[in-house]
This record gives sequence, structure tokens and C-alpha cells, in this order.
Amino acid sequence: MSNAISTNIIRIILLFLAQILVFKHITFGISDFAYIHFLIYPVAFLLLPVKTPSIILLPLSFLIGLGIDFFYDSPGVHASASVFSAYFRSLVIAFLEPYDGYNVDDVPNIKRMGFGYFVSYMSIVLLAHMLFYFSVEAFSFVYFFDIFLKTIFSFIMSFIVIVIMLSIFKTKY
Repeated sequence: MSNAISTNIIRIILLFLAQILVFKHITFGISDFAYIHFLIYPVAFLLLPVKTPSIILLPLSFLIGLGIDFFYDSPGVHASASVFSAYFRSLVIAFLEPYDGYNVDDVPNIKRMGFGYFVSYMSIVLLAHMLFYFSVEAFSFVYFFDIFLKTIFSFIMSFIVIVIMLSIFKTKY
């Protein structure tokens, strides 16, 4: 169990550093409007074991989001999206639960749960995270078209980067 904890702590730190040092500076767009943002930090709490209690998951996701907010100068936007995603994660895990249920040590990754499960799980939660994030960032549905474009393009690019990263850095936990 301590190996799973240390693996997750290292993963959280590395994803946090990658987000603030590398992916923060990469945006694509047309003229002054950036449509593609790489948000990979949600993987830090999305790859925690499925039986992680909410009493640990929600504050952890809040702290990760708050740390990202500190470096992005966006007070509370990433933190609120992270807490939303961590809560929504529980609902998606319950919805996608296999017939025989989950084991205590099941981790929603490609190796343990299969590629189909992983794509379903990660895409639903990541898409919800990005929709919530860009909606809170705009703070108005007047910008619905811009929110939609940012969500779709950022989701596609972030999902591709996440799958590549997880394929390169395969872990048991």
C-alpha cells in the first residue's frame, strides 16, 4: 500500500510541475483568442484508486487546483473545477462500475481497467472538468460559443497528451 501512496505522491508532484512549468506556456488560437489550453493536472486525482474516500479526494483536489491557481493568477477557478471534477468522478465511477464491482486496489488506468473503460472514464470526467473550468472562467453564458470551442479543442488536445503520457509512463498504481 505504501508503494501506491508514494507513486501517487510522485505523480501528483510531477503533473503539477509539468502543468505550471510546461503546459501553462502552450496555447494555440486565432488572433488574440486562444482556443487550445492543455490541462493535464486533473489526471493527478483522476488516477487515484477508485475506493479513495471523498474525505481525502475532495481536499486533495482542492489543494491541487489552488496550487495551479496560484501560478495561473486565476483565483479559485482551477480549485473549483478540480473539486467539481473530483465529486463528478465518484458519480462516473459508480456509473461505469463493472458487474462484479471494483476491487479495493483498482486504479482507473489503461493497464488495470482496459482501454475502453479508461477512454470512457477519462473522457467523461475531463470533458466535464473543462466545461466547468471554461464556464467559470468566462463567468457568463453570453460567451457560450467561445466556451464550447475552448472546451472541445482543449479537451481533444489534452486527452491526446494524457494518453501519450500514460502510455510512456506506465505504472501499476
